[in-house]
Amino acid sequence: MVTFRRSVWHEPRPADARPVGRLDWLLAGVFAAAALVEGIVRPGLAWRPVVTVLALALVPALLWRRSRPLLAVLVGWGVAGVLSVLQLTAHAGDLGLYSMIAVLILLYALVRWGSGREIVLGTAFVAVIVVLGMYATSAGWTDVFGGSVLLLLVVALAVVFRYRAALSHRQQREIRNQERVALARELHDTVAHHVSAIAVQAQAGGVVAGVQPEKAAEVLAAIESEASRTLAEMRSMVRVLREEEAVAYSPQLGVADLPALARADTNPTVEVTLNGSLTRLAPPVDTALYRLAQESLTNAVRHARSATRVGIDVRREGDIVRLRVSDDGQAEPGPVPEPGFGLLGMAERAQLLGGSFSAGPRPEGGWTVEAVLPVEVSA
Repeated sequence: MVTFRRSVWHEPRPADARPVGRLDWLLAGVFAAAALVEGIVRPGLAWRPVVTVLALALVPALLWRRSRPLLAVLVGWGVAGVLSVLQLTAHAGDLGLYSMIAVLILLYALVRWGSGREIVLGTAFVAVIVVLGMYATSAGWTDVFGGSVLLLLVVALAVVFRYRAALSHRQQREIRNQERVALARELHDTVAHHVSAIAVQAQAGGVVAGVQPEKAAEVLAAIESEASRTLAEMRSMVRVLREEEAVAYSPQLGVADLPALARADTNPTVEVTLNGSLTRLAPPVDTALYRLAQESLTNAVRHARSATRVGIDVRREGDIVRLRVSDDGQAEPGPVPEPGFGLLGMAERAQLLGGSFSAGPRPEGGWTVEAVLPVEVSA
């Protein structure tokens, strides 16, 4: 209970409060007109000029209800309290305007857009004014019950809309976070692979240029090709982010594109093996298998010491597809390092599709990455 009170007291204001707009000015204008007309034509209204002027004090309070909800409640319900005191002390007749029902809007605004402290202080002030008003009008039990239920309904309505707005805001924030993580994963998997290939080719070019100058042109052509593919994939991703409507983009790479990763004239050599029926995979699974193999190959080229071979094996086993990428290199000395962004991204890809992922050193040496994905995934 103490924790609940503390959480309410420290509750911040919602972030969705809009500035004063045309509808707010229209609401204030309609209330002012209604108060003036009622103050002029209503028969039997005691202290007509004073009551009308006091009622018009609610106009700025209606405009403040989102930006300064506690002040709006103090002003609006304070006017109601003044009218109750006048009625009690002066023994006057009916001093209340029907248009003063607008103070319920201020109570709603307090609970909907106020902070925890403002809600606690404001509702306490409203409770005092309500008790004073009921005493001044000698309200019966029926009126007390009906008024209390009405106030509780207004508060409950404000709580519901406040909770729904907070839930929607939290869902939007989670969606943005998921999109940001997905974008980071795509950038890492695509750009890192090509940049690693460029780095390897550049290192090889430095050696070849001194021994076989005629091979330098081939190395430079390979670097140019990798750089062009990197730019093409970057442009494709940027177009997806910038375009609001669906457009025709180049298809995502999949298992059928894995043989293009094979390399027989590089060190380490890359061998690709495809087994089973791999032509009718779900598009997300097809793309994920390529990205997982691509990132695993990048890690092997960058981190496997003295590796001479990297094997990429994809095979279908019933309703699952198993990807295995292994190398024969030597692990870096020291303890196994913490997973980097690449391994985290691969694990996320597999888990999002309902699969599993593992990576680690082999007892006989080298490193193995294995992912098991379902052939079909739900939308």
